[in-house]
Amino acid sequence: MPSEAAARADFTSFIRYAQVWEDADILLEALDVQPGHVCVSIASAGDNALALLARGPARVVALDLNPAQLACVELRVAAFRTLEHGELLGLIGSQQASAARRLEWYRRCRAALGETARNFWDARAGAIAQGIGAVGKFENYFRLFRERVLPLVHSRARVDALLAGGRDDRAAREKFYESEWNTWRWRLLFKLFFSRFAMGRLGRDPALFHYVEGSVAERILNRARHALVALDPAQNPYLRWILTGTHGDVLPFALRAENFAAIRANLDRLECRQQSLEDFLAAGAPASLDRFNLSDIFEYVSEENYRALLARLADASRPGARLAYWNMLAPRRCPESLAARLRPLDVLANDLHARNKAFFYSAFVVEEVIG
Repeated sequence: MPSEAAARADFTSFIRYAQVWEDADILLEALDVQPGHVCVSIASAGDNALALLARGPARVVALDLNPAQLACVELRVAAFRTLEHGELLGLIGSQQASAARRLEWYRRCRAALGETARNFWDARAGAIAQGIGAVGKFENYFRLFRERVLPLVHSRARVDALLAGGRDDRAAREKFYESEWNTWRWRLLFKLFFSRFAMGRLGRDPALFHYVEGSVAERILNRARHALVALDPAQNPYLRWILTGTHGDVLPFALRAENFAAIRANLDRLECRQQSLEDFLAAGAPASLDRFNLSDIFEYVSEENYRALLARLADASRPGARLAYWNMLAPRRCPESLAARLRPLDVLANDLHARNKAFFYSAFVVEEVIG
């Protein structure tokens, strides 16, 4: 079964995502990874593949078609091996650091890289100096929003007030949103910047929108309201990076101090492959896999190919295996034709989605393989 995503999207050698913009907290709760499990993860920049290691599985296989994304993963692995926790945060850009210090941290990591990744990063000293979590196409899209659009809408003082916390109940956050944040300028410029055209040109691959109907910007605006009202903005690392360009002390799972030692201890259980999910499944033994972090890969494929790939995933899974994936704009849920093989865990998925700090996704899906 050929990969439709590989045929449709532009998987070239540039960094598309320098971070993983999917909430590992809800992913780990959904997958309930146990010691001994064999996990498969879409690699992207590596954050969530590393997060899976914190749960002690037997093996995590990280797949990506883009060699630049695998270079991002490999440098993170080298940083976990070589650096202390605060240095890791500085290299990524989660916390402020000088260009000289980041380049020195990279030099310390360099010996732990394979030749391909070493050549990739040796040629990108400027990217390292910025912080390796800041240099993807998607992160540059958010930087344009932060530097060019946001100042036309809100002052730095108002952004700081949003992120300062102190509004512990939803009513207080809603009052702030409606009275201080939700101006006509916010709505207008948000809809322009997060339109299908702008996102396809500046942020994500245009192939993402092939199966999307309706207003892209309106959906994302509604999800942004959820993040600012239903959730606490002060505790949201994804929102904090979008608005400030750093995480500060509000970190995603893989970068928190309490998870550093567990991830470092299990790095040898991570295997990276430049390979499509379809090819990986074709080469593997049936009924041998336990957990799947599938990111939002089904956004790129037709309903027909989605159903076929779900069936392949079920074939490759042990009874009780779990699949987790996000819908951003194209709705994808297990069809009736696979009801005897996959059980949707909708109560769990809906509860987790309500807590999803990576707020721009429209749905979170969790499914279990029936034995």
